[in-house]
Formats: sequence, C-alpha cells, structure tokens
Amino acid sequence: MTTALRKNRKKRGHVSAGHGRVGKHRKHPSGRGNAGGQHHHRIWFDKYHPGYFGKVGMRHYHYKNNVHYKPTCNVSQLTAMIPEADAQSAKVPVVDLTSQGVFKLLGKGFVERPIIVKARFISRIAELKLKKAGGACVVSA
Repeated sequence: MTTALRKNRKKRGHVSAGHGRVGKHRKHPSGRGNAGGQHHHRIWFDKYHPGYFGKVGMRHYHYKNNVHYKPTCNVSQLTAMIPEADAQSAKVPVVDLTSQGVFKLLGKGFVERPIIVKARFISRIAELKLKKAGGACVVSA
C-alpha cells in the first residue's frame, strides 16, 4: 500500500499520532502471545478461555495403539462377506471376520438369512440379530 493511502497520513504532525499522550505506544508492553495468562491477563483468560490451565483426567503413560486396534463392521455388511462357494449352497455359511481384518461386529442393519460369524468381539445387538435370523456367533481369540 502506498504511503498516501495509509490512515496515519492524517495524523502526521500530531505528537502522539493517535496513541495517547500518557501510555505511549511501545512494542509489546504486556508480553507476546499468551504471556501473562496466569498473571496480568488472568481475567481475560478466565472469561474467554475457562479451563485453559490445569490438568484433567488420568495420564496413560505408555499408550499402545496396537492393543486398542479394533476395526469394526456392521451386521448389514455380512451378506457381502459370504464366500462365493457358500453363497449359493443350502447350508449355513460361515463368515470369519478376523481373516478379513475385522475384529468387532456391530449391530447396524438387518440379517435376512442365518449366518455363523466368527469374530473377536461381538456387540449385544449384533448377537441378538444373528440369533433371531437363525445364525450363531463364535467368539475367537
């Protein structure tokens, strides 16, 4: 922006240039950034950012993602996971979810035919829906 268009052009010649005479316009009089959050800016922090300081909850010192890895799948997706050989046959198909990389079966959707499902974890609602359709649940380790 050219100098002629700046707001400060109108203030040239005036001693304080719009920053007051008593408290002068100095660089960073109250600190940079979040400085003084627990001291001179405490009221502002408490008003607009309550709970910014302090600790909440319990620390989990050595969190391992591998232990908590649990890919899920819904009951509605089971029919697509039935092997081709078992899909046309009259016997009840067996779907092994762990071999397909799914650890937990959840209960969203519907089951039209009886299916035997092997999984590490099965939700209560998924188990009810499978049993209602005439299938079964096998919990594998």
